Amino acid sequence: MKNFSFVNRIQNIKKMKTQEFDLVVIGGGINGAGVARDASARGMSVALVEARDFASGTSSKSSKLIHGGIRYLENMEFKLVFEALSERTHLFEMAPHLVHPLRFMIPLYDDSRVGMFKMGLGMWLYDALSLFQTPEMHERLNKKESMDRMPALRQQGLLGSYIYSDAYMDDDRLVHETMRAANENGASCANYVKATGAGFKDGKINQVHCEDTTTGEKFSIKARHVISSTGPWTDQLGSKILNNWKNILRPTKGVHLTFPKHRLPLSSAVVMGAEKSDRIVFGIPRHDMIIVGTTDTDFKESPENVSCTPDDVKYLLSITDHYFPGAEIKHQDIIASYAGVRPLVNDGSSTEGKTSREHTIINDERGITFVAGGKYTTYRLMCKQTVDHALESFTFEERLKFGKSDTLKPLNQYTGPEIYHQAQGLASAWASDTRRPVGELKLLTERYGQEAAEILNKYPSQYTYWQLEAAQAIDSTMCMHMADFYSRRVPLFLGDRNHGVQFIDEVGQVFQEKLGWSDERLKQEVRQLTHYMGDEVEWKKHFSNQDL
Repeated sequence: MKNFSFVNRIQNIKKMKTQEFDLVVIGGGINGAGVARDASARGMSVALVEARDFASGTSSKSSKLIHGGIRYLENMEFKLVFEALSERTHLFEMAPHLVHPLRFMIPLYDDSRVGMFKMGLGMWLYDALSLFQTPEMHERLNKKESMDRMPALRQQGLLGSYIYSDAYMDDDRLVHETMRAANENGASCANYVKATGAGFKDGKINQVHCEDTTTGEKFSIKARHVISSTGPWTDQLGSKILNNWKNILRPTKGVHLTFPKHRLPLSSAVVMGAEKSDRIVFGIPRHDMIIVGTTDTDFKESPENVSCTPDDVKYLLSITDHYFPGAEIKHQDIIASYAGVRPLVNDGSSTEGKTSREHTIINDERGITFVAGGKYTTYRLMCKQTVDHALESFTFEERLKFGKSDTLKPLNQYTGPEIYHQAQGLASAWASDTRRPVGELKLLTERYGQEAAEILNKYPSQYTYWQLEAAQAIDSTMCMHMADFYSRRVPLFLGDRNHGVQFIDEVGQVFQEKLGWSDERLKQEVRQLTHYMGDEVEWKKHFSNQDL
């Protein structure tokens, strides 16, 4: 595969200054990446700019689930659930190294809003909406069976539970892999390039004004059509570019906490918060951590100001303690937290939790298409529909030429389902050949499939595991900063009790060598990384010894 690195970034910005593009995509989250992949696969010339790092907004702050959304059945959103379950099946095929089947338990108590019978109907409907293409059919468990399956669960008032299938994923890496696939198709993508405005000719946008925030250089990209995939920044961009923009979003804040796996022993994911509320909190076991979240509260500030507060922490801890009182989870057990803003489309719902997760696509006659809202799970379908809408601004002949979407194939040549599962069996052989610990190679093959072999061959044999990951991130995901690596390329900040601080020197060595940093620049990057870590868990300062 082609590299997708800082060198490509330089080359892509040069192209942006000189070429005219069929599409200029603003925003490098999952929707921007998906639009760039879809449009470039159709043969369109595509430029994409992201003001920060790819996936640095909402797309790395999700619950990291690929799911139909069983709670949306209560809102009668059957179409949304059907689409999501269909896309879940596609993602198992497209990205088996990023999307993994996971069993979920919904424990039901005598004070739950939904009883066993009604939940059972919902389970059958959920499996039916997947056309029974679910990894495993649902199960109904009585109280004893539920406790046998999940011994840490609260027994008092427990009626039983249901077990069903969905999936967990690496949300940020799904963005990077999708962006890399767009790069393979010829799309010119660059992070740390901010869209600052637009130029018009005959009442239509023909340029996007940009600033390279790494150098301060300003330039314009010639565009035949523009797509905004800026998530919670949609209203900001709309009002900046169009003089009569009317806000469409109802942004909400979502906070998650991460824990060591041993502190909350979950045999499957758990759906919490079914009592007296339309909010859902998940406990999600992964190979590297437990994630607990999310909150769902209206957020009226600028999205970059979102943060986890002590009240958010107390709320999630109280839910966790309610379901798992024997675990005696305290704030000291928390490894890290992360907060993001959901770009929900305002549909007039009475509460945040009832606001629909349906997406909205708006075609403006001045040559820009906006996409907002939606679920992570349905990103591929959303992006296909967005490109279809954008093509309405092109000639009939061009619509015929660019009309066929081709995004159901695997994201890269190494991770088709059969190739990926074959790679899982090679870790032991590679351990013998490379003299590396088999555990490291199992993790590498789990994360990269057959590409793990290329990574091992491409980089020096003396590289440690995290140095391999750093080199891969720099060369294949346009990773520009150490903080970007720790937060969005690997689970070090979120999953390691020390946030991976013990690996800073070895990781920094790779960044310095590959990006040509001076010693002073390396020190600056380490300071920025440390500052980032401190900001993300600043809420810890607010807990006194009295809170223990």
